[in-house]
Amino acid sequence: MAVDFRNLNSLWASIAVETLARLGLQTAIICPGSRSTPLTMAFAQHPQIEAIPMLDERSAAFFGLGCAKRQHRPVALICTSGTAGANFYPAIIEARESGVALLVFTADRPPELRDCASGQTIDQQKLFGDFPNRYSELATPAVERLDYLRQTMVQAWARSRFPPGPVHLNCPFRDPLPPLPDPEIQRLQASFDESRFFAGVKEARSRSSYSDIDLPLDQWRGCDRGLIIAGPAQPPDPAAYCQAVGKIAQALGWPVLAEGLSPLRNYRDFNPLLVSTYDIILRQPERADALKPACVIQLGPLPTSKVLRQWLQQTQPQTWVITDRTGVNLDPLHGLTQAVILLLEQLSKQLSISPKPTVSLYCQQWLKGESIARQRLNQKLENLDSLFEGKVAWLLSKHLPAETPLFIANSMPVRDVETFWQPNQLKFQPAFNRGANGIDGTLSTAMGWAHQNRSSVLLTGDLALLHDTNGFLNVRQLKGHLTIVLINNQGGGIFEMLPISQFEPEFEPYFAMPQSIDFEQLCRVYGIPYYLIEQWSDLIGALNPLPQSGVRVIEIRTGRKADASWRQTELVDVIS
Repeated sequence: MAVDFRNLNSLWASIAVETLARLGLQTAIICPGSRSTPLTMAFAQHPQIEAIPMLDERSAAFFGLGCAKRQHRPVALICTSGTAGANFYPAIIEARESGVALLVFTADRPPELRDCASGQTIDQQKLFGDFPNRYSELATPAVERLDYLRQTMVQAWARSRFPPGPVHLNCPFRDPLPPLPDPEIQRLQASFDESRFFAGVKEARSRSSYSDIDLPLDQWRGCDRGLIIAGPAQPPDPAAYCQAVGKIAQALGWPVLAEGLSPLRNYRDFNPLLVSTYDIILRQPERADALKPACVIQLGPLPTSKVLRQWLQQTQPQTWVITDRTGVNLDPLHGLTQAVILLLEQLSKQLSISPKPTVSLYCQQWLKGESIARQRLNQKLENLDSLFEGKVAWLLSKHLPAETPLFIANSMPVRDVETFWQPNQLKFQPAFNRGANGIDGTLSTAMGWAHQNRSSVLLTGDLALLHDTNGFLNVRQLKGHLTIVLINNQGGGIFEMLPISQFEPEFEPYFAMPQSIDFEQLCRVYGIPYYLIEQWSDLIGALNPLPQSGVRVIEIRTGRKADASWRQTELVDVIS
């Protein structure tokens, strides 16, 4: 029996954990502390839950975020009272903004020990503001409240899943915190009917069909200047997602502009109307003007490309945003937009009823531009011997083993993937933190993504990695492998692309923020293998095959200003 009757706190905590295990919880990330002892013991002792101890709460929360992204189910985070929970905050913000399920347990003093200078005590009521889907201050443990506790866990699980996001549970405990025997509680075990008590613990199901929504199918079928824009996506079944998008595109005869963070670029054969070089094509004013759309179907958030966003804002097409997340505004341009809560599979079924149209002249223009731009871009990169950071993403798309899980850091790496990632049929699995778009937690999230996964890769810049080096403390907890492809341009390369780069002397210290960390020495401190890439053949040789366990760092040193200059001159030349 997973229920622990040694004392009241152990009974209370084990009821909560057993309920979550029956709902499907697989992973709990546990940070050290005394007040959380009952929760720690309950999670650590449950046979069906992997309980992972981690020192730093911020890194732990992002590791849990990465695990939840991979599992597509809630992951539990547990910490003690005081400021410990505050370190969860960045990951909780990201979970809310990107729609990732987390169950956040913060242990707390009971009411009588608050506001009286009791140690390690702060006001934890709604500690994370409105970012959680739900906040609950649990009652202090009591035998007569076990039914309430069970149902609170059921509700917390449901609220973390539909729609996906974090749920915060603040948990007060009185002493004794360890499972010291209490004969009065132990006597309850004989009369406890476990099967009856947990009989109603069942997971609620989300709605699987939205067939009652009135879609403008005739308007779409009649539009000969229609466009599908596919933004970042991490669907549970990437192949099914790509097949659905391909069917929609072919049913309408519309081209698909696919973000590098979408699985579409890695399932090329499902979509012959795929366009990956839109960021380059739209840099040419005459071509951009000739490609103005009349109708746009937007799948999820917009792609990262600033060029694409500015073009859409100027052209103001009628847009339908297809999403399965209710109450979320995915139109930062405030255009002629209508949100449609719909499953892609349902839309593809409705559209596939009609005969397949011929590809319009408008679609042919896009595909011609894609062919020219892709051919020229490939040629430029193939002939480029110097270490340019954009070529790293291009080589990864060509040389990683099939089905490699790839975590992509924010700032320049995510933009390099969008611009340079070549369409393929290698079924790579992209992952990212594009909810709040911050660089915090990059390494830890990638490690969580790689945990219990295939051998994985993190593509990151130097500042994003340095911002989360505490993640290296968790290397021993990683079951699997992570290769860190580190682009070191000694600072924030993304700021070189902004107008502020022209303003010296403030630019270098306050925006680019150059650093001189020796990453080889840093890796040595944590016992991590390190490799310096001096030519492209070194990188290619290190990518395939990938190791099966541990963490390693592969550093590529590039010139920040030279990289910016290449983008500003060579990308325009590709399509001109």
